[in-house]
Amino acid sequence: MRSLNFHHLYYFRMVAKEGNLTRAAKQLHVSQSALSSQIRKLEERLGRDLFIRDGRALRLTETGHLVLAYADTIFNLGGEMLATVESGKLERVQRLRIGAVATLSRNFQENFLRPVVGEAQIKLVIHSASQEELLEQLKVHKLDLILSNRPVATDSVTPWRCQRIAQRNVCLVGPAGPEGEEFRFPEDLSKVNLLVPGPSSNIRSQFDMLCQQLGVEVEPYAEVDDMAMLRLLARDSGGVAVVPEVVVQDELKNGTLQKYAVLEGVMENFYAITTKRHFDIPVLKTLLDRWKDPVGAAPANL
Repeated sequence: MRSLNFHHLYYFRMVAKEGNLTRAAKQLHVSQSALSSQIRKLEERLGRDLFIRDGRALRLTETGHLVLAYADTIFNLGGEMLATVESGKLERVQRLRIGAVATLSRNFQENFLRPVVGEAQIKLVIHSASQEELLEQLKVHKLDLILSNRPVATDSVTPWRCQRIAQRNVCLVGPAGPEGEEFRFPEDLSKVNLLVPGPSSNIRSQFDMLCQQLGVEVEPYAEVDDMAMLRLLARDSGGVAVVPEVVVQDELKNGTLQKYAVLEGVMENFYAITTKRHFDIPVLKTLLDRWKDPVGAAPANL
């Protein structure tokens, strides 16, 4: 039976990712000469060159690209094995590890996870970070799912599974009272302290486009990336906020805030991002099935 030294394969993968022998050696805490020797042994075992030297950089050969694809599959599968065992899937208590984009509405996260919150047999772990950081963790099976308001593209190297699970109206909300009933959109936008999402937000782009179509120029009082902070400012500043309705659902319900207008054509989409696994997580499948809707509507009572 032919064998393969996976230690050599791991070293090759690190060099291929870095594209530089020196940087890879530093990450692996080995000498450059020792690393180079390991790569040569793998090339000898395969009978093919894996790299082409391009100055100080290393470029993969055609065989190198093929071997890297297999190496990614092998080591990602190893990560999945560890994650599956460590998650307690075979034990009484299961861990469900959710990554949430840091700027995502906390209310939406709670609504999504409500069916499993408080379940004795489920240990819930929630980690917030940028989408890029979360995808790196999902790739090596340190997360089971990412909640995001940005879709992610799928390719042959990173086979993400991206499912839109909800779509929410974006509204103008402000202090409750007669001023809300008298607010005229868009005429009164220039008369209020306007709170808007930051320039990188898809909601902001849609709102700016709507204002342009209506021929309205606005000067924001504050630009806020974080939805939790936008919610607090909407509640406490006396300003009028451009915000998804779900973000301020509690304040609208208890009368702290009032909906002044629904912004036509301005929506926030919510996505569940997973990756290909050899073993499904039953509780995760149940959650996603509850939110599966062709128009992104939330399930009843959520």
